Parts: sequence; structure tokens; C-alpha cells
Amino acid sequence: MQSVLANDGYAANPYRVQWQRETRSDPKQRMASCINLVTRKIDGCIKTLEKIIPRSALWEKAMERAYADLTRLECDPPRDLVTLRALEAGSAAAYFRAWREIPLQWKGTNQHPIPENWRRIGSRTSLLHVAGNQNAAHPVNAMLNYAYAILESQMRIQSVAEGYDPTRGIMHESREGSSAFIFDMMEPERPKVDRCILEYVKAHKFHAADFVIRSNGVCRLNPAMARLIARMASN
Repeated sequence: MQSVLANDGYAANPYRVQWQRETRSDPKQRMASCINLVTRKIDGCIKTLEKIIPRSALWEKAMERAYADLTRLECDPPRDLVTLRALEAGSAAAYFRAWREIPLQWKGTNQHPIPENWRRIGSRTSLLHVAGNQNAAHPVNAMLNYAYAILESQMRIQSVAEGYDPTRGIMHESREGSSAFIFDMMEPERPKVDRCILEYVKAHKFHAADFVIRSNGVCRLNPAMARLIARMASN
């Protein structure tokens, strides 16, 4: 089988790279592929809500939104990526809001106090005035960010092994040196990572020493916690 040289200089499968090119350049094919990714992601979010998240008014709203979005994707799908991304963002916001009141268990807080907002999962959005969710101010967000980074590494290895060009995204925008196709592959897998982290959060009793708060307020995992999250995210 012939191979082509991808942007990073490795050998890629020419048929799969051609599929990426054709799908990206054909509006109908591109939308169909993107709708499939979002549908699979919302399906995964529903499973996480059903299996892990306690019932509440926010849970009901998240489930209602998720099923409504699946119906929309099947019966009246968006015709452009802007609308599709808005649908996905709204569904994700409702999904993460359903997590907010899940409590975290702590030990040793008399000797090692923790911020009051660490007693519940709270908001997925970082309170810090820094880029996106990458600079977490909360332990659960720090664990999620680390687990998503492990997932990104796994998807990169898989995409290269299967002969895709990881820089040539379908849903995510392709930019020189980016991981656009990796982010495409990650979307349906994120809810699985969420389930893994949430199961651990609900069963584990944390200690303040499990995390490090930097001078700018960013929360990071200590080395032992990072290794544990890496093992869980890799399974």
C-alpha cells in the first residue's frame, strides 16, 4: 500500500487522508460527519447522567435538553457548523450544570483547610481570568483537564497508527501544527472520561495535599494524584 507524508513527516494512509480532504471540502459530507460526532457525544453524556449523576432539577433539565438535541439532530439537523456548535455548547452547559451539587469528601481539613467552593464540584468554567478551562481553579476541573490530556495523547497515537493526518480536522478547524482531527476523535470519548473521574470523585476522600495551588490560583495535581488519574484515564 502506498503512503503519503503527513504534515508532521510520518507516513499516512493515502486513502484515509483523501477521505479527510474530501469530507472537509464537501459541505454535506462535512456536516454529516460533524452531526455524527455530536450525536455520539450527547449519547455518551446521557449515559454519564444516567449512571453517575444524582437526580435533581438540574439533572432533569440536562436530560430533557440532551434528548431534545438528539431529536433535533435526527429530525431537523443544523445546516451549518455555527448552529451545530451552538447546539453542542448548550447541551454541554446543561450537562455540566447537573454536576454542580455533587459533594467532594475531604479529610484533615482542620489542619489543612480547603477553599469553601472545593466542597462541591461547582462550575466547569474556570473562575480565573486565563484561557478557557485549561487553568483550573478547582480539583475536579484539574483532574478532568489532566484526564483529557491523556485522552488526547491516546487519540493522537490511534490516529497516526490508523493512517490519518492529525492536523486535518473535520469539525474542528485545521491550522498549521494543530491537533484538529485529534479533537474530532476526542469528542465522543469525553463522556467516558467524565464517568471515570466522577466515579472516583464520589468514592474517594481527598486531602488538601492531593493538589497544589500555584501563586496565580491555578490548581494542579500532585505527582501521585497525577499518576493515578493517568492510570484511570488510560483504562
